[in-house]
Amino acid sequence: MINKTQVRFGLIGAGAIAQTYVKSFGDCRNAELVAVADVRKEAADAIAGDVGCDAFDSHEKMLDEAKLDAVVICTPPATHEPIALACFHRELHVLCEKPLAMSGESARRILSAAQASGVRFTMASKFRYVQDVIKAKSLVESGILGDIILFENTFAGNVDMSGRWNSNPALSGGGVLIDNGTHSVDIIRYFLGPLAEVQAMEGKRIQHLDVEDTCRLFVRSEQGVMGSIDLSWSLNKNSPHYISIYGSNGTVLVGWQESKYRRTSDQEWIDFGQGYNKFAAFTAQIENFCDAIHGEDALRIQPHDAIASVDVIEVAYEAMRQSSWLPIEGAETTVS
Repeated sequence: MINKTQVRFGLIGAGAIAQTYVKSFGDCRNAELVAVADVRKEAADAIAGDVGCDAFDSHEKMLDEAKLDAVVICTPPATHEPIALACFHRELHVLCEKPLAMSGESARRILSAAQASGVRFTMASKFRYVQDVIKAKSLVESGILGDIILFENTFAGNVDMSGRWNSNPALSGGGVLIDNGTHSVDIIRYFLGPLAEVQAMEGKRIQHLDVEDTCRLFVRSEQGVMGSIDLSWSLNKNSPHYISIYGSNGTVLVGWQESKYRRTSDQEWIDFGQGYNKFAAFTAQIENFCDAIHGEDALRIQPHDAIASVDVIEVAYEAMRQSSWLPIEGAETTVS
């Protein structure tokens, strides 16, 4: 029986993203980090020393020896399926970092195993938990922007990816498209609903990686709304806003430091948010997952959302290879 107040978590992977989870667990009202595992035992020991939890040099040992209710998977995408299946076999709830998988087939095997075990399962996608993003969606749904015509998203910054697993296709499944692009796809589906088609173009490879470091996506939603996504590890667009939504009656801008909107009848912009707070978003994500485990709230990112993200990215890579628009099938039409 899970304690009604605290869900006991194990953290698999002690890399950079794990550090954010560690800090966020400290702020959670309903979660406790009790164990961490990493093949680099010294990395697991470092976190355990700071938190006061147990450390293991493999996820198998942690799953066998630690008393857990749930697990956060923070390892490279190539490892997600076997680790998730091991957790489901032990009837542990799983919050898995994005991208969920490197293929739609793998993602569906994960979902099937989760359903068979009867546990809660979701993909981590922090921007759905950013308060400004949530408020922006409510503005769009209120109708004050009129008909939505264009959605723009930009995640572009100078980051040296040499030597990082994210740029090793055997571990990551690709480059900036699958890495940052998974966030973009989840955001645009959050606002626009299912996507109908996608086109993708790769930019010049500046970092001489084995994967793309710059690309641009164009999408069209099933409702006919256009979307444009810019992704790069090699350029900085220096934009204060990472989401721009244009409607027939106004515009919403969601930014790193502030968010605002203006209707065509307004003389001035109206502020509605204070920007992006990563730790607050991670904390909200963990708490939503715990509430879902207790049956007190719905998962903000449902399993079919995770599958859809994988499907769209998979089609985007094929569209990039073919230099053409391609229809999006899979989760958008087959997962309920």
